[in-house]
Amino acid sequence: MKIVITSTGADLKSQVDPRFGRCAYFILIDTDKDEFEAIENSGAQGMGGVGVQSAQIMINKGVKTVLTGNCGPNAFQTLQADGIEIISGISGTVEEVLEKFKAGGFQSVSGPNVSPHSGIKKKE
Repeated sequence: MKIVITSTGADLKSQVDPRFGRCAYFILIDTDKDEFEAIENSGAQGMGGVGVQSAQIMINKGVKTVLTGNCGPNAFQTLQADGIEIISGISGTVEEVLEKFKAGGFQSVSGPNVSPHSGIKKKE
């Protein structure tokens, strides 16, 4: 099964990125093969629609479950429409989250846990 964990870096020792659409990396893990691939999120700096764009990447990669800190309504709706399970409220390292996931330590959520555009950094 393919899962994705949002990450601040390109390896399993990196911290989970709390943002889905604007995360630095997607760590794509094939749990059947014990292999992973780090995918740099090229859309993270986009002006808008990055949650939906990121969700489309997950759909194209055949992901079955997304684990992240936060997921907004547009990304959530896009993922859910394709049958992708969303687990939010995640923190720690990618490796820790992966082990907890394999042990059945998470439950999927039934809705977004942040408002639209919450991942955008405000200019001071």
